[in-house]
Amino acid sequence: MPLSFVFVGMITFNNLCLKHVSISFYMVVRSLTTVFNVVLTFIFFGEKTSHKALGCCGIIITGFLLGIDQEKGLGSLSLAGVFFGVSASLFVALNAIYTKKSLNFVENNIWKLTMYNNVNACIIFIPFILLFGEHNEIFSFPLLFDSFFWFTMVIGGVLGFSMGYVTSLQIQATSPLTHNVSGTAKAYAQTLLGVFYFNEIKTFLWWASNVFVLLGAALYSHVRNQEMKAKHRESLENPQKDAGIKNIENEEQITDSSQLKN
Repeated sequence: MPLSFVFVGMITFNNLCLKHVSISFYMVVRSLTTVFNVVLTFIFFGEKTSHKALGCCGIIITGFLLGIDQEKGLGSLSLAGVFFGVSASLFVALNAIYTKKSLNFVENNIWKLTMYNNVNACIIFIPFILLFGEHNEIFSFPLLFDSFFWFTMVIGGVLGFSMGYVTSLQIQATSPLTHNVSGTAKAYAQTLLGVFYFNEIKTFLWWASNVFVLLGAALYSHVRNQEMKAKHRESLENPQKDAGIKNIENEEQITDSSQLKN
């Protein structure tokens, strides 16, 4: 159930963020997931992050702040969008942690986890719809009985379900660093498509903010990869410490995998 609440929060803040910011700026405003990784690692597991990894987070934060400054200069900055983006980053990080933990309760069955999570989310959304009066918007929506609208909604639902399944599968089947790299590449492609599709004109410093975010994320992945390799070598040289090393690596895998949907 905690995973479902986190999942609902992630979807809600993601959509609210997209409502207030452009697709091209979405990656930058959602770039703090890695930073929340570090914070949550300490909160949940008491694990301290190396100075090199913290330096990478500093590069990401620099890109985030520079991107906000450039969006403000272009007159397209939305403070609400920034708030929702930061909140979405937090929930994305939490979602990865609880997804990894919840797999143990469903015998590592991705289909079961995806089904339970989506069913729970549908139920959890109902009181929020009533609380914020969205049911009135639903009943007065002019396209409520439009067949094309429902056709596109079904396609969106299928794609959303598929993304959730593939995300969980990737967390289970690949290394967190592999997921981190693929998520970064996806986010950059999304930014490029957003700029070109909507014919947006961006400044040099705006592009620099994107480079800072991408560079920081890539360096963070590299640093964590080197640290995990070093611990693995140490476990081979000191077999008596192998069990403790494995526990630490399992905790790192949970927290490093939160670059999902970024």
